[in-house]
Amino acid sequence: MLNAQVVDENGAYLIQRLREHGIGLSSLCLIPDEVGAIVDAVVQARRQARWVFTSGGIGPTHDDVTVRAVALALGRRVVRLPEMLALLEAHYPEVQTPEVLRLTEAPEGTQLLHTEGSWYPVLACDRIFLLPGIPPLFRRQLETVLRTLPGRTVFQRALYLGRGEAEIASALDRVALQMPGVGIGSYPQYAAGTDHRVRVTVEGLEKGAVDAAVARLQRELPPGAILRVE
Repeated sequence: MLNAQVVDENGAYLIQRLREHGIGLSSLCLIPDEVGAIVDAVVQARRQARWVFTSGGIGPTHDDVTVRAVALALGRRVVRLPEMLALLEAHYPEVQTPEVLRLTEAPEGTQLLHTEGSWYPVLACDRIFLLPGIPPLFRRQLETVLRTLPGRTVFQRALYLGRGEAEIASALDRVALQMPGVGIGSYPQYAAGTDHRVRVTVEGLEKGAVDAAVARLQRELPPGAILRVE
């Protein structure tokens, strides 16, 4: 991704699915296939979030260094897992090169989360989930992980406005400061043919709080600013 060889699909999908599952995303970063960079990113991510997801770098080639980097970030050894060896022997009975055997390695203490339709399980270690980089495999294994995590419903509504942000900023400030239990976002639109100038979103874990914030915005925004509410 960083040298324009592939386009990041997994990041956008992760954001969408975490949101649908009711899990907030603290940060998302793209880093090179370098052990030091991955170690630094994992250490920082663990300071910020309860769970960490990685994508890519768990295959058998020289640039697949995520397993080693995650182990270093956790202060653990890289070990060969007997269960992974058995899975590998069943899947590749005639290929046992040192390179292929890298697929059996994981940070010490790793648990395997099996995914239907895939012989290679998710590597889960101390709330870090090591997922593949290939988008179809990433999506399949992400669903396996999400089934193990607590989910919550996020309620969201949107107001479509015919005024620019400069005209609505003070109203948004007032409501956001007085109703900290909801998140309010402002997204100006510039695409040709768009029927509104700003989309304001209101979201939260309590439907009543979201509805109350929308009602408050309807009172606080300039007269005639709201085109529709969804």
